[in-house]
Amino acid sequence: MKAIVVREFGEPEVMNIEDVPTPEPTGTQLLIRIMAAGINPVDTYLRTGIHAHAPKLPYTPGKDAAGIVEAIGENVAKFKIGDRIYTADSITGTYAEYSLCEENQLGRLPDNISFEQGAGIWTPYATSYRGLFQKAKAKAGETVLVHGASGGVGLAALQWAKNAGLIVVGTASSEEGKRLVKDHGADLVADHTDDAHFDEIKEFTAGKGVDVIIEMLANVNLQKDFDVLAMFGRITVIGNRGSLEFTPRAAMTKDATVYGMSLFNSPQPERDAIHAAIFDGLSDGFLIPVIGKTFRLQEAPLAHHAVIAKKAYGKIILNI
Repeated sequence: MKAIVVREFGEPEVMNIEDVPTPEPTGTQLLIRIMAAGINPVDTYLRTGIHAHAPKLPYTPGKDAAGIVEAIGENVAKFKIGDRIYTADSITGTYAEYSLCEENQLGRLPDNISFEQGAGIWTPYATSYRGLFQKAKAKAGETVLVHGASGGVGLAALQWAKNAGLIVVGTASSEEGKRLVKDHGADLVADHTDDAHFDEIKEFTAGKGVDVIIEMLANVNLQKDFDVLAMFGRITVIGNRGSLEFTPRAAMTKDATVYGMSLFNSPQPERDAIHAAIFDGLSDGFLIPVIGKTFRLQEAPLAHHAVIAKKAYGKIILNI
């Protein structure tokens, strides 16, 4: 089979397509025929080797994908050959024609969701669900600010929040991105490249501020977030690309809580709850994965460049 293989950490160009043996499942493992794989910012961090969960070289990147069960181990109980699935993790990586997965790393893909859409499910929808509900405990009637709402995680957070009855402020920078955020139900769309957008948010909330912030770029925004955070507000840090100078008194003054989170750390019972919520949301139609750009498997380096570009729009996908 063909797969992307990383033999040294570095820039996107360290990813090369190679012919590798097709793995065989045993026990509770399944072999998945990958139809499409999702590209996530975390994939780029892992590729550099500067990450707490940096993989052992050589490796095939990717945790998100969608496809069909090709073969199963003797102890698999929940799935059968031919089932449509999405992956939440992988033993052998998903930037490949086939991937070996454990049974608990898979979710069922409803018939109304395409494989391309399915490849953009787990990391965006699980991350945003965990940040909103398992961490910040967001509830109906509260106001949430989603930074970078036009990207994969941001759009997922917007969809979860609107269905749960929250008032949503979403930020984006491109005109295309702002239209996308508005079309998906944001109550206010702000341009985060405009220095005045925090004033716009304060005016929208009549000076009270937002109850919850889903923070995608903490090294840029975290200190400023407290200007628009309501008393007793909560911030969930989902993304960060550097360090910052931070004044703790900003959190003290608002009696605020800042949550850090990594989907890697989520315990299996909470992951199971997320899988169930995702299946219901996809089946009911309020979760709608949006595909931004698609690349071929051999174009994985271009996809990694695209996913870290500043103007996010939907999910970036590899068609296998």
